Amino acid sequence: MAETFCYLMRRDLGQDVPPVEWPNGIGLSTYRTELAPAVHRLMELGYREGGGRVPALDLWQQQFESDPEYDPTLCLIASDAEGIVGVAQCWTSSYLKNLVVHPRLQGRGLGRALLLEVFKRFQARQEGFVDLKVLEDNLRAQRLYESAGMYVVRREPVPD
Repeated sequence: MAETFCYLMRRDLGQDVPPVEWPNGIGLSTYRTELAPAVHRLMELGYREGGGRVPALDLWQQQFESDPEYDPTLCLIASDAEGIVGVAQCWTSSYLKNLVVHPRLQGRGLGRALLLEVFKRFQARQEGFVDLKVLEDNLRAQRLYESAGMYVVRREPVPD
């Protein structure tokens, strides 16, 4: 089986971050335990297209909420009238762990808005940069990240 690679990408927070433009009807909140089932469902839906896997809800929630870098204020939740449509899950180390947008809102600017909001939140915490990893073959995500000022730091193998 061929080895899979990803890119570590970075955004320098010393540079200006463009204004965040939210799609109509989107509200923003942060993670609360009672949202775990809906957040987990969205992450499962987002990863069905490939690019990772999400453990079962109980295990995912336990791992997420007990991680030493967990801070609920760094897990951004975008919602509309029908429910949760976007999640940006970050760690305290200025790392964007997951960015997932519901398929019905993809291509409408929600991913970019969440990404820029992440940058602004870490700027407010006096961080110098934000990192993330993206699969080498996920060109759509790479284009989004590059359009928001991110660049590739290195290419690395994805552990099995």
